[in-house]
Amino acid sequence: MKKILITGGAGFIGSNSALHFAKNKWKIYLIDNLSRKGSKDNLSKLKKNIQLTFYKVNVSNYSSTSKIIKKIKPNLLIHCAGQVAVTKSVIDPRTDFNSNVLGAINILESIRLFSKKTRLINISTNKVYGNISKKKITQGKKRYSYSHKIKSIDENQPLDFLSPYGCSKGSADQYVRDYSRIYGLDTVVLRMSCIYGNMQFGIEDHGWVTWITILSYFEKKIKIFGNGKQVRDVLFINDLVKLFLKLSKSKKNINTTYNVGGGVKNSLSIIELIDILEKKLKKKNKYEKFKWRSGDQKIYISNISKIKKDLNWSPKIKISEGLDKVIKWIRENDSKIKKILKI
Repeated sequence: MKKILITGGAGFIGSNSALHFAKNKWKIYLIDNLSRKGSKDNLSKLKKNIQLTFYKVNVSNYSSTSKIIKKIKPNLLIHCAGQVAVTKSVIDPRTDFNSNVLGAINILESIRLFSKKTRLINISTNKVYGNISKKKITQGKKRYSYSHKIKSIDENQPLDFLSPYGCSKGSADQYVRDYSRIYGLDTVVLRMSCIYGNMQFGIEDHGWVTWITILSYFEKKIKIFGNGKQVRDVLFINDLVKLFLKLSKSKKNINTTYNVGGGVKNSLSIIELIDILEKKLKKKNKYEKFKWRSGDQKIYISNISKIKKDLNWSPKIKISEGLDKVIKWIRENDSKIKKILKI
């Protein structure tokens, strides 16, 4: 039986990945320090539904992390653990560094020294590209758009780390790529846009699609930072975990970087999301606008043509269907979500 180790395994992406790989007969190992809201609840759900081995460990602790990897020697390691919010990185850049850079180094060193046959999927971010200021942007009634022939951003876009979060994730991104070149590790870097879906206890700083959907469902006031015309491409979690499984089977992607998201067809702005939710929930949303947050991109849309070509992968779940699934999950877990998020 193949073995998978997931760091941040009780988080949103980690939990969904564990369920999917268990369904496909993999042996599941999880690392998480359980610091995120909802992680304890996710872990409890996982334990009720699948067999797993769990380690309560912070990946910034090299001794503990290396011992686990040396013992398991996983076929696949998905590195999801880390600090995930730009705003928190601005407030506390040292913790952001320890979580994202030191954590990644510890994973890489552990694989290099004790488990060199492990395939590593590193979860990176579109924030490594910065605000993409050289691209011309136009402002419409409800969204920003790229000007001229540009519709999305591919992997050739120059890196421009912006915010401590961009610096820490970008540094980890580059360490992973270089460990593959220098030490021959089997790595793939995924620069992700916005992922949303079930078991995501979204917060104001991260997971905006699910967070706004939760606020809309409970008829709470929504905070909009900026004018609400910011655009992202969004990807439902089910499509992402299927991509992980495809990557676990493919060996032609060593030391490859991919942009991963919903692509042009699955992009929307904050205002557009609010409009969709009002129709689906038949409720009028209340919102208040605040000043722009540091490091916020006005528009980012992933060009996913490279990964589509290499792996024959593309998103199957459209925005409307994905939101229906999220609303159903909120409805089935409304009291629990209210308690965890204190809304």
